[in-house]
Amino acid sequence: MCRNITELRGLEPPASAVEIEAAARQYVRKVSGVQKTSGANAEAFEKAVAAVTEVTRELLSTLPARRQPPKTVPPLRRPEVQARIAARAAASS
Repeated sequence: MCRNITELRGLEPPASAVEIEAAARQYVRKVSGVQKTSGANAEAFEKAVAAVTEVTRELLSTLPARRQPPKTVPPLRRPEVQARIAARAAASS
């Protein structure tokens, strides 16, 4: 499996809905080979993302607490990624 799939279990604070959906999107991109959706595959892609998001949320809520946090900080918690997201949001406003 892809080494870049984000670990979400054991985060403090717990993984947000945005982080869970981003990880699901990353997984669906990897297994489908679709990096950019088109009219032909957008509906199937988004349906898969929604399903994986829900299953991931359920999984994280039922697993026991983790003894140690993940070894890496999830991308959406990294300052440089937050800065890129803020810059995109400002540019699109």
